[in-house]
Amino acid sequence: MSSSIASRDMDARKWGILLVLCGAIFLEGVDVAMLNVALPSIRADLGLSTGELQWVMSAYVLGYGGFMLLGGRAADLFGRRRMFLAWLTAFLLFSGLGGLATEGWMLILARFVTGVAAAFMTPAGLSVITTGFAEGPERNRALLIYSGTAAGGFTIGLVAGGLLTAAGWRWVFFAPVVLSFLILVAAAVLVPRSERPDRSGKRLDVAGAFTVTAALVLIVLGVERAAHTGIVLSLATLFAGLGFLGIFLLIERRAAEPLVRPGIFRSGALVRANLVAALFAAGFFGFQFLVVLYLQELRGWTTLQTSFAMLVAGVDTVLSPTLTPRLVGRFGNARVILGGLVLTALSYGLFLPLGADMSYGAMFPSFLILGFGFALSYGPLTIMATDGVADEEQGLAGGLLYTAFQFGAAVGLSAVTAVSVAATRGDTPAAMLDGYRAALLVPFAAAVIAAVISAFGLRARRDGAPAAAAGEAGTVAAPVTTPGPR
Repeated sequence: MSSSIASRDMDARKWGILLVLCGAIFLEGVDVAMLNVALPSIRADLGLSTGELQWVMSAYVLGYGGFMLLGGRAADLFGRRRMFLAWLTAFLLFSGLGGLATEGWMLILARFVTGVAAAFMTPAGLSVITTGFAEGPERNRALLIYSGTAAGGFTIGLVAGGLLTAAGWRWVFFAPVVLSFLILVAAAVLVPRSERPDRSGKRLDVAGAFTVTAALVLIVLGVERAAHTGIVLSLATLFAGLGFLGIFLLIERRAAEPLVRPGIFRSGALVRANLVAALFAAGFFGFQFLVVLYLQELRGWTTLQTSFAMLVAGVDTVLSPTLTPRLVGRFGNARVILGGLVLTALSYGLFLPLGADMSYGAMFPSFLILGFGFALSYGPLTIMATDGVADEEQGLAGGLLYTAFQFGAAVGLSAVTAVSVAATRGDTPAAMLDGYRAALLVPFAAAVIAAVISAFGLRARRDGAPAAAAGEAGTVAAPVTTPGPR
């Protein structure tokens, strides 16, 4: 990163850059949230099955997660600003093309490419922050604002998605085009050019990128197909995915310039952060998918009613940049993350006794607690996954984290879809309710397992692991009220 951003007398410029990057992650949050509430309208217009509808979401997260590692490495090799601007442009174009789709496959393809664009754009933006803000309180503060902005994007996206879908679901895709253009212009002006990376003798690990993407796609496909095809074909797809994963690991061990340097996994904090991130995303995305279908297709709620019902979960928009920094400063990342995961599991658990006429008063505590759980988990996970990583590998660290998030989201969506379809015996409301009840066990189990894994971070600290290097704790500057994403 250029010396201008690192200079202490450039605080105003640094926070201007952070504002632009927060705008990009806000865009990602608002894009996903708006699509989430528009899914039933898209199904009705394009005639999609539940499995196809799930792929409208999964195509994006697979493109995102499948190419994230390549995106992170490209940011390190070709320049963070260059990658950010180029792929933000691609995001803008394919978001617009999604709104023009007339067939399900067209929309799924557009969402996949949009996800690929996000896969290159997001780690580049994150690494601008992690290399431009000094490690410690300053960087932690910036990352918590950044993560809080994603929450803001999700919250506003819920309401905006309901309003836009009422006018026509295609506006859910056209609106991000305008926002993308504004962010692109601001980024071109504010994000500084960095020193040209030294690429002598370095190249992208294309074979590694291909095999890891194939592995992720096949694993998710195997989970999703479990409810539609025989056990033999489902297992064959899963084993093929695991086979590609094994090939990927062999390639990384032998490559002169691996996509993922195996030694990076020696950090226990980094490994825990990525495992927990995958499970957290699996539960979070799976839960939202089920709630939207339950409210709109079983209960007959409108998109606006659904949006406002879930809006309370957006309390994390306020908590992430205000309460979370205080808690991290006092208790450390590990304890705050564990608390957030316990709250998330409680949120899903409260929804398990789902009824055909469940009142909003009964749903409200679940949505509110989920907002608290998200605020306490997401930002600290970002800190833990990038703390102690060298500047030249910050793109890789960010790529690993967001790969974990997106892969977890895709598996979670596929798993709840598979369980729901398998447990739905007929097309009556009672049969649909049985499917939703069974599928809700998936996010609940994911949150519980994530909490168990996170608890090992507390043990690592008691055994004397250096807190700062491991990313388990860290002080955070006084909280600020800058709006912050998911």
